[in-house]
Amino acid sequence: MNSTALSRPVVLCLSGHDPSGGAGLQADIEALLAQGCHAAPTCTALTVQDTVNVSDFRVLDREWVLAQANAVISDIPVSAVKLGMLGSVQMVDTVLELMQRLPGVPLVCDPVLRAGGGGALGKDDVGYAMRERLFPLSRIATPNLPEAQILAELPEGSADECAERLLPHIEWLLITGGHGDESQVHNRLYGRHGERHEFTCARLPGSYHGSGCTLASTLAGRLALGEQLVSAVRSALDYTWRTLRDAEQPGHGQYVPRRLPLDFCS
Repeated sequence: MNSTALSRPVVLCLSGHDPSGGAGLQADIEALLAQGCHAAPTCTALTVQDTVNVSDFRVLDREWVLAQANAVISDIPVSAVKLGMLGSVQMVDTVLELMQRLPGVPLVCDPVLRAGGGGALGKDDVGYAMRERLFPLSRIATPNLPEAQILAELPEGSADECAERLLPHIEWLLITGGHGDESQVHNRLYGRHGERHEFTCARLPGSYHGSGCTLASTLAGRLALGEQLVSAVRSALDYTWRTLRDAEQPGHGQYVPRRLPLDFCS
């Protein structure tokens, strides 16, 4: 058998496992495959959830997560890191330790604090720890507006108000829309030095399970491929919108993004 070196960039994903397959590590893997990247998935938490909501979760032991990720880092060059569900302050510490082995590697932080159905995926202090300790190491964070309000400690804050509170902690911030009733979804990208870009797209009917994971993983993949940040954000938003446009409803709850074409394995 002929061996061929891996030419696709590798993205280390630290995320939870969603048994419904809509979000979490499966979303990461599928989105990265679609970008032409190789996903290296490290499981941080196990969840009990379906397409309706999450009913329980268990964060894995710190030693297990370190062992998973360190095995990959010691073996494979990592081009980007994507964070999803962490679930505990101890897992924030774990990520900090791992990133010491990956200086200069772009980190995309998706601050998963709530499930799509509204259930909590960590205690309130997890958001504070992410903001204070992980954001300074991250190239970009991708909260939706409700998550940004939690992180900024502004329960009724606008995207602009949340960004003003959060940008001292991070270089770039993408606050995604879609949680109101507007006909256009407004996704706002803020830079620490005053840069601002707004990306709008048509609002799609229904609600979706795994859209945030899809966006953050795609963005990490685009950065791993060498795309510049603003362009990478635009590419990730465009791809994510298409996966939602083509989404399926496999269960009794939210739609699941179709991240891979039907003929992907044919």
